[in-house]
Amino acid sequence: MDHSQAPLLDALADYHRLGRYGFTPPGHRQGKGVEPRTRDIIGADAFCSDVLASSGLDDRQSSNGFLQRAEELMADAVGAQTAFFSTCGSSLSVKAAMMAVAGNHDGGLLLSRDAHKSVVAGLIFAGIEPRWITPQWDAERHFSHPPSPEQVRAAWEKHPDAAAALIVSPSPYGTCADIASIADICHERGKPLIIDEAWGAHLPFHDGLPTWAMDAGADVCVVSVHKMGAGFEQGSVYHTQGDLVDAAHLSSCADLLMTTSPNVLVYAGLDGWRRQMVEHGSVLYDHALALAARLRHEIDGIDGFVVMEDELLGHQASHDLDRMQVLIDVSATGATGYQCADWLRAHHRLDVGMSDHRRILATLSFADNDSTGERLVRALTALAAAAPSFDRHHRIDLPSPDELQLETVMSPRDAFFGPTDMVPADQAAGRIVAEQMTPYPPGIPAAVPGERLDEQVIDYLRSGVASGMAIPDATDASVEKIRVVVER
Repeated sequence: MDHSQAPLLDALADYHRLGRYGFTPPGHRQGKGVEPRTRDIIGADAFCSDVLASSGLDDRQSSNGFLQRAEELMADAVGAQTAFFSTCGSSLSVKAAMMAVAGNHDGGLLLSRDAHKSVVAGLIFAGIEPRWITPQWDAERHFSHPPSPEQVRAAWEKHPDAAAALIVSPSPYGTCADIASIADICHERGKPLIIDEAWGAHLPFHDGLPTWAMDAGADVCVVSVHKMGAGFEQGSVYHTQGDLVDAAHLSSCADLLMTTSPNVLVYAGLDGWRRQMVEHGSVLYDHALALAARLRHEIDGIDGFVVMEDELLGHQASHDLDRMQVLIDVSATGATGYQCADWLRAHHRLDVGMSDHRRILATLSFADNDSTGERLVRALTALAAAAPSFDRHHRIDLPSPDELQLETVMSPRDAFFGPTDMVPADQAAGRIVAEQMTPYPPGIPAAVPGERLDEQVIDYLRSGVASGMAIPDATDASVEKIRVVVER
């Protein structure tokens, strides 16, 4: 296929060239009605290109097929059979995949317990029973790795009637599962494998990056282009291959969840990024991976910091690692990752992608260069000098792996939608939680609706909040009270 084309971008250029005008939404009329102060900050061009997808960019029947051709080009670019664009992020795409394979299936779905909160939302929406796979666990560092093939095989033996398996890879930390072996295990049983590869949109475009899920045999792969690519926020693509998942049914499931007013800017950004990667991705990532290697070495040399690498690979750890994710253990400074992230923002106007009780994560992009890399190293050098003076008052109570793995005693859907009550946190142990409680980022729930709470997880969340942890999806973000199921 001719990857110099960008059907959506070309159509948007024609829209402007032809001087089209619509007596339709959006009501700002290509920015003419936008308050000047708003337009000055966001930019007139953004509003000018904010047009309807149909009866706007395309006609009312979408007969020009701009979106369809863009999706066909994307599938060809990455070697998938089909690709579908989403303007509602991978949170929508992964829910659609779950509904398509397990939405009317009594056997449930095999899920890695380190799944994103959007996966739990899919369980609630579709009434799917989770069959949890315990991730590999580093108890010393309080850190989870993607499940091993042996763990997935054991889960299938325990739950042979499950509809499919869903694995997160790469994790938000860049750690990767052995997808090829896991896919073989699933396919031995004639069951599909879904990969939540939200952090892996860049993987098909350079041999120095971990294996892309479609090349490893996954049946469905969901990617967030806005994370590791160059699209707008909310830009997501889900890919399919093989005959274990009905691509048309998957598309219909996505249509149930998706907005009827998709953002053309998001679509066009996906289209342009695909063309950029096909034409220049290999060279861009040659430079990006070289920069990442240099920065990892320099940051690891800063007193008090350890760039995690060997700890993330090998036996009882991950199969591979995306080194564009620079995970920094700051515990030797005595500071928490939360304190370090806040200090970088306050004193150097830098934000990091993730922080926890002992780590911060700098996510590198192919768009970074020597200048941004030097800015990061300077800021981290200053942070290392300042960190020993940070307050040491708060301590997070970290549960063991067994204590963190709560017992599922009720379906997430029934717990979420059933009768509930708010109880003081010190009275919640032993009760069935009715809400997600998710330290964010990275967005992996510590408690899922339908699980029975224990004192260790409650203490972990409460002490975490006191130390800077954010739990935005809890009804009471302070975790003074917790929503639980009313039990008879």
